[in-house]
Amino acid sequence: MENNIKHDLIKHDPTKLVTAVIVGAGHRSILYGSYGFDHPDELKVVGLVEPNELRRAQTAEIFSIPKENCFETVEELVARPRFADAAINGTMDHIHVETSLPLLEAGYHLLLEKPISTNEEDMMKLLETARRTQRKVMICHVLRYAPFYVEIRRRILDGELGEIINIQSSEHVSYHHMSVSHIRGKWNKTDGSQSSMLMAKCSHDLDILAWLKSGTAPIKVNSMGNLMQFREEKAPKGSGIRCLVDCEIEDQCLYSAKKLYLDHPERWSFYVWSHIEDNENPSMEDKIHSLKTDNPHGRCVWRCDNNVVDHQSVVIEFDDGSTATHNMVGGSSKPGRHIHVIGTKGEILGSVDNGVLTLIHPDPRPGHEYTEENIDTSTAGASHGGGDMRMMEDFVKVIRNQASSISTTSLEDSIYGHLIGFKADDAMKQGKVMVLR
Repeated sequence: MENNIKHDLIKHDPTKLVTAVIVGAGHRSILYGSYGFDHPDELKVVGLVEPNELRRAQTAEIFSIPKENCFETVEELVARPRFADAAINGTMDHIHVETSLPLLEAGYHLLLEKPISTNEEDMMKLLETARRTQRKVMICHVLRYAPFYVEIRRRILDGELGEIINIQSSEHVSYHHMSVSHIRGKWNKTDGSQSSMLMAKCSHDLDILAWLKSGTAPIKVNSMGNLMQFREEKAPKGSGIRCLVDCEIEDQCLYSAKKLYLDHPERWSFYVWSHIEDNENPSMEDKIHSLKTDNPHGRCVWRCDNNVVDHQSVVIEFDDGSTATHNMVGGSSKPGRHIHVIGTKGEILGSVDNGVLTLIHPDPRPGHEYTEENIDTSTAGASHGGGDMRMMEDFVKVIRNQASSISTTSLEDSIYGHLIGFKADDAMKQGKVMVLR
């Protein structure tokens, strides 16, 4: 196999249409594939792997994929001669590597949703396979492509901040996001998704820390955190097993399934109503019945089977002596990502949610202390700070062998953020500093 695919890399051709197969017809992979709708001369989805028959049919219709190019499993796909340049892998976290290895062996380049894997061993296996098969692998760390973070990276590369001494970042996971994904949803326990809260929610943020220090390896990690709030012993008096069945305080509860999912029908609908997706247009009665019976999103948030942490702090040391911290807090009133980068010549800070950065430099002139400049990078509420489609633009360039942006790094460099996350979880469990080298 290696000899057959070794020499078929796409030559530099800025006009070549890149073709792709979607593997796992989830929300993210469909979004990435939709890049071709606005850029039909750059990307076209020509194949599909999806085990769910209804979802497979719906996705095939969206992208006009012929039936002969639709498959239930990756094994069925790779049994066919390769008919596309790349695969967009949006499967669940714990089968990312399992489904990616056959694709690489079959000669497909790869766009892989984060996290790369749920453990270090599988991640290194993916890296080895990508090297051996000479396939290109891009990880969907879309925040790297958000103008907000690109501006920070550019200022660092231009030397405006001097040497980076410390980076502080945080992610506040809103109460409704925490509920739908990490308490009631499919990322609520490590033996389900096989991904920790930190890796499922903050691999973006850890990647940003590693990317801003690109070329400088992390060497030590420590971490603390636990499941403090969403436990049965913390359940309010009068709460029940299901919000719409036996809860006496539903009308007062912030986490009421009625308030979060019925009163906000468009918010998280692709997660909440997946259990009744065979009904294309479920009525309000259908939804209420679902929440009352077998829908996991109808459960009391204090009486679920969740075991992932609801807050965690990470401390990192790099081999040049600089440090970084990341704080994840679940259940916040308002979602948000914040960052503060401090260097020997200046600092830059801001929130990706409003897109405004503040650049600060020391100013020792009489009557002054520092200079301050606000930089607006806002993208009018675009997903992930406007990074999704910018990442797809770069992915096309990578496959075409064109020069890509400063956001793109090799897989070798991309794994640093994941190594930080894996070691942080080990440090939290073992109560000690973990060494990465």
